[in-house]
Amino acid sequence: MLTEERRMELSDILRPASPPREINNVYTDDQRQRLLDVVRKDAPWSLIIAQHFASPEELMATMSGAFPEGFEPTLDLFLTPTFRGHLANHGTVLYPELHDCFYNAQFLEEAKSYWNAEYAKPQMMLFNINGPCCNRDPGHLDSPSFRGVRYENAPTWLVSVMGKSGLFQDYLIKMAQVITWFSHDEGSGFTYWPEGPLKAPQRVLPPVYNRGVVVQNEMMVHRGEANGPLEQQVPAGLSFDTVFAGDPASRDHWVLRNGDDVIARHHTDELRFLVHWSAEVFSDYDELKKNMDHSDDLTIDKAIDVMVDDLAKKGIKLDIPSAPLHDPAFIGALNAAYDLGGPATYPEEAPLSAFVLS
Repeated sequence: MLTEERRMELSDILRPASPPREINNVYTDDQRQRLLDVVRKDAPWSLIIAQHFASPEELMATMSGAFPEGFEPTLDLFLTPTFRGHLANHGTVLYPELHDCFYNAQFLEEAKSYWNAEYAKPQMMLFNINGPCCNRDPGHLDSPSFRGVRYENAPTWLVSVMGKSGLFQDYLIKMAQVITWFSHDEGSGFTYWPEGPLKAPQRVLPPVYNRGVVVQNEMMVHRGEANGPLEQQVPAGLSFDTVFAGDPASRDHWVLRNGDDVIARHHTDELRFLVHWSAEVFSDYDELKKNMDHSDDLTIDKAIDVMVDDLAKKGIKLDIPSAPLHDPAFIGALNAAYDLGGPATYPEEAPLSAFVLS
């Protein structure tokens, strides 16, 4: 059990380099249409959590909070109809028609300004898309990147716990995101905790249509908010195999399918469409060079050793199993040692969607 002093110490780690900066009219109508055309063209798309997690412990390592004693969480508990796809990765746009969206000079200037840095390069671009959707996410961190240990070569849970621990700041790669939403929902915004999750939250107020933030989401607890009519937020039949695609009968509609069975259908105006652009940022040429020549990189084994050694000094002994990256007990124990238990408060207008604990 973490002491209150330790919880506040961990909360203070989770503060971005600067508060989020709101921006408006982020994409042109033509760019938005091309983004949606790619989503339609390359469908179907799978659920976010189906792409990233193999166990409840792996998922919980990216989140905060706890369950009642004796309750065993399963991934089904976190099923929400939100789908994801990548538009660019490793600094390379995956769709030529989105070249101007990814290699965006204005975004790069925003990223450098956010950090007061000299250099930036676009790294990744993805989208999240859903119709009416609950949000049971108590608050999470995006996957941070460290020199040598990154989302490309390490599990999501590991880089998240590394970020929460505060032990790897010297290796943390500076990142800035331009996160943009297209949603007409009058009640669905964006909750974030810029002073740490034990301090008061703030919101980007709805509607968030073609509005965005410049932010460091790897070190700031944040969450999207539920959207759409309550009775439609968890469609009947939703499973890990559910996919999202355009409705072949209408360019203005989209469907959720289990195989050939359509379990939900939504008009484009009912969607909450998020576009996430991310850049790596470097304060000066020396930092840029250190990142590029890999002269001061971590390894996964070293990262795990650093955390286990840190916990040993705090009186917590963890034995490293033979397969630490996929050992549920080890993952759970390591996360628990650096998890402060979730945000202290949520906005009254944007509560956490209810869990059904059965």
